[in-house]
Amino acid sequence: MTDEQRAREILAELRDDIDNLDAVLVYTLAQRFKATQAVGKLKAAHDLPPSDPAREERQIARLHRLCEDSGLDPEFAKKFLNFIIQEVIRHHERLQA
Repeated sequence: MTDEQRAREILAELRDDIDNLDAVLVYTLAQRFKATQAVGKLKAAHDLPPSDPAREERQIARLHRLCEDSGLDPEFAKKFLNFIIQEVIRHHERLQA
């Protein structure tokens, strides 16, 4: 096997890993949104505000610690979580309308 053939084989394996991880991310996000939809319905039923800034701050701090432990860029993770939180709030607002 040539170096190029071996590199292509490794590349295919790495891409398979990436595809599997993408699937894990999608299914994990779907589960997370199912849970937050239940939270939104509960908030709407009890006239609770759609956002909880104190919890959001705690979650961002928690995520920051997880990033440090795992070697992931905390700024990237913070942007990602903020995006998710904004989407959840949008869903909660829609449920309360």
